[in-house]
Amino acid sequence: MIERYKVDIPQFEIDALKARIKNTRWPDELDNSEWQYGTNLSYLKKLSKYWAFDFNWRKVENQINFYPNFIATIGDSKIHFLHIKSEKKNAVPLLITHGWPGSFLEMLKIIPYLNSSDELAFHLVIPSVYGFGFSGKPKEEGSEYGFNANLWHQLMQELGYVKYGVQGGDIGAGISIKLAQYYPNNVVGLHLNYISGSFEPYLKEEEKLRKEIREYKDYLKEWSATEGAYEQMHSTKPLTLAYGLNDSPIGLCAWIIEKFQAWSDNDGDIENCFTKDEILANVSLYWFTQTIHSSIRMYREISTAPLKFKENDYVQVPVAFAKFPKEIPTPPREYIEKGLNIVHWSELPKGGHFAALEQPALLASDIITFFKNHCIGF
Repeated sequence: MIERYKVDIPQFEIDALKARIKNTRWPDELDNSEWQYGTNLSYLKKLSKYWAFDFNWRKVENQINFYPNFIATIGDSKIHFLHIKSEKKNAVPLLITHGWPGSFLEMLKIIPYLNSSDELAFHLVIPSVYGFGFSGKPKEEGSEYGFNANLWHQLMQELGYVKYGVQGGDIGAGISIKLAQYYPNNVVGLHLNYISGSFEPYLKEEEKLRKEIREYKDYLKEWSATEGAYEQMHSTKPLTLAYGLNDSPIGLCAWIIEKFQAWSDNDGDIENCFTKDEILANVSLYWFTQTIHSSIRMYREISTAPLKFKENDYVQVPVAFAKFPKEIPTPPREYIEKGLNIVHWSELPKGGHFAALEQPALLASDIITFFKNHCIGF
């Protein structure tokens, strides 16, 4: 069942959020520590003042509701999604999936580039991952990449899209890879801008010792030691963390925006990539939907079912990879090609982990080029 949906947060919840922000009990900070110990205190205080007095959630709602929103009931799962049909002839159905700590809001800036391109346009389906945003929250274990992939495929069939393309970054990349593995006769092309650190293609013994692979794994280990504490917490004890984040808007904001700062191509200033309104729209979405626990809990689910390929798991459908310079650790192309049928590889001049929000024109151009040149069967 698919029903229309309109975002309309009750005013008392908006007022309560602002009151909580104003009553924050702040920690101390070392002088001139900037972002070295985590989210910068002086910046967060400035952002919180804007959040409490100037940020307009109703404006965000208007931006969301400008597009057709729906809730699909698939089995026991409720999935929120945007469905924007193109008026262009021969438009291609494209399913785009976000990750953490982002949301479907990341994709709002890329919609016009893809939906109305004269070169190749797309019918866009942009869901909220199960446990994120306005989608439902899992009540049982097992909602990892593959579980979401099966939901997405059923959704696309319900919408009448027998064949479709997929695109994803972060958690969305893992879900998209599983879609291509499970449904190669339906997925005509897979476009990625991220590969999970858990990705392990099937390798013969002699291939595991290649220099490039050893160097990548050493780099990934080093990065995890300095930047990966969040992932360890998410993957092991997410509920313990969630008590604080679900109760404190400033705690929630600090946890999320530290990643937006660290993973974007911002030259040291987060607002070189994102406006205050874009940052706070995403944090507010997590707050109002109370999805910080259900979203980070997915890391634990993924840890039980990582992207470790068996001998017959190779992705046969055409695959594109867009590598942005400030993306978090990316395997070498040779390594990725052991598991994915890479036919299009791009190294973009600017951008980071949140590509659709940071560089929507660059990402859209790469998606269009890939599907125009390498994907058939619509």
